[in-house]
Amino acid sequence: MRVLLTSSSFIDTPGVHHDLIKQQNWVVDYLRGPIKEDDLFPIIGNYNAVICGDDHYTRKVLTKGRKGGLRFLSKYGIGLDQIDLAAAQDLGIMVVNTPGTNHITVAEHTFTHILAFYRSYVKEIEYTKRGEWKRITGREVFNKNISIYGLGRIGKEVALRAKAFGMSVTVHDLFPDIDFIKNHSLLVANNLLELVNGSDIITIHAPLTHNTKHAFNDNLFANMKNRPLIVNTSRANIIDKSALIKALDKGIISGYLTDVMWKEPMSPNDELTTYENVFITPHIGSRTYESVARQGCAAINNLKELIQRNILLL
Repeated sequence: MRVLLTSSSFIDTPGVHHDLIKQQNWVVDYLRGPIKEDDLFPIIGNYNAVICGDDHYTRKVLTKGRKGGLRFLSKYGIGLDQIDLAAAQDLGIMVVNTPGTNHITVAEHTFTHILAFYRSYVKEIEYTKRGEWKRITGREVFNKNISIYGLGRIGKEVALRAKAFGMSVTVHDLFPDIDFIKNHSLLVANNLLELVNGSDIITIHAPLTHNTKHAFNDNLFANMKNRPLIVNTSRANIIDKSALIKALDKGIISGYLTDVMWKEPMSPNDELTTYENVFITPHIGSRTYESVARQGCAAINNLKELIQRNILLL
């Protein structure tokens, strides 16, 4: 069994996941991702399986891989938007991901963003490192209205932390967990327009699908009140970038805090880097020692199970 491993989080972070993969009877090649289509295409046919990050598994890549014996994609992480799932199904390539391994970590990162913004944390650190004693008056999150778009595992963890901070929580999800909502006294918005109207903070935790792509567009920004702060630890393309820039320029929103970009790694000349009220982290929301180990071991064990169940097909 020849396996390609492309997750840079897996590669960079020491932990038990490295011990586990060494215990497998696999030939493993390591290549730092995310890998683009043109770079995957020449090599994908050399592998039976991939433990992948956010590489570009287009139909072209998967077709080439299948001809060379590719049977399994074990996603390190949750999002499957970079994999052509229809093509994988047509070609008989099995795909699995690791839900339930990074929700706590991403929720914590979401609040890292919010608290850093509300208390001007980054600026204050920069001032004191320069020997300055400049004190900026911040704001509390207590009693603020936070709206959560997507009430999956991560959205639920954000809701729990928001309630602990004394915030009012409104949620919107296509398939809401009614029991969770009732048990934690959450408010429900029937649609996205209703969700964002009147929010102080809007945080995005929905998957990227054809329904959610560019859900945050000119029309939605135009309906926002209170100059909300927007936090995105999901996928960049849920937001129309041009509409976001207009909203920033017009002062419709107070800021944009993100862990994901439309192109990763981002260009050092990206226009968003010129805004003081935009915070960008390099897709590290799930990158903690604890979460990496959980995701890495889950991806390995998922691949082991796929192989064992389908050994006769190899």
